[in-house]
Amino acid sequence: MVTIGTFDGVHLGHRAIFDKMRAEALKIDGETVVITFFPHPRIVLGLDNSGLKFINTQEKKINRLEEAGIDHLIIVTFTKQFAGMSSEEFIEELVVKKIKPSKLIIGYDHHFGKNRSGSFNVLKKMGEMYGFTVESVEEQKTNDYTVSSTKIRKLLNTGRVSAANKLLGYEYSITGKVVRGNQIGRTIGYPTANISIADEYKLIAAIGVYACRVTWMRKKFKGMSNIGYRPTINHSELTIEVNIFDFDEEIYDEYITISFVDRMRIEEKFINLEALKNQLAKDKIAALKLL
Repeated sequence: MVTIGTFDGVHLGHRAIFDKMRAEALKIDGETVVITFFPHPRIVLGLDNSGLKFINTQEKKINRLEEAGIDHLIIVTFTKQFAGMSSEEFIEELVVKKIKPSKLIIGYDHHFGKNRSGSFNVLKKMGEMYGFTVESVEEQKTNDYTVSSTKIRKLLNTGRVSAANKLLGYEYSITGKVVRGNQIGRTIGYPTANISIADEYKLIAAIGVYACRVTWMRKKFKGMSNIGYRPTINHSELTIEVNIFDFDEEIYDEYITISFVDRMRIEEKFINLEALKNQLAKDKIAALKLL
């Protein structure tokens, strides 16, 4: 069983495709194959003028596909030359000759090949030629939202993390290396781990204060995270920091994952550090309730 796509997010809509693939493969004692692309086609083709960012890094996407129970993952290096292949050439050269599928299962709105000319009908005709069947999986809806990567990005960009998580089927997260900050949080009783993100295309949720969970060394902790510019201390660069509850370890240069549960408030500028400290105490109470 084969499917094709970029699968940013590996969300509930994608999971429906993978679930169908596994069910169909089980009937014939077959295996599941996902074909995806890297770098993302829109980046290679210069179609990311809107500052396109992705829900998952490439590494995280691979991990989530593995968690979804996929047997085989084929990552096609996407180039402008590859983009020039017609949909028919793509299926013949990459799918039929190399995989010999019994069935292709695709999303309801899937298109591929040069100028996105490949469609369900094109695949169906090629299936008749090469001996495979084609099935599309209908759109998935949650709370009246159609599940899509575009919708999830919009929700994250407006801080609606809780709603995005419902479409993802898991908590949106950021993984990064802990770096040294100015340690002001430590002076007011709320030390934070500041993280650096290596992937420039990773989508960072909207500015604000979030209830979150933190994973370090496979251990999980509760916490609250701030994405923003720390206006109270006149900081000028975007910072991602997290106060980990009941935690007292030196973790500089180590990697942590922050999983975001919900945004509690927007970032604010306080008149002084004492006012900020008082607000953080309220934030912690609110975070613990959410968690």
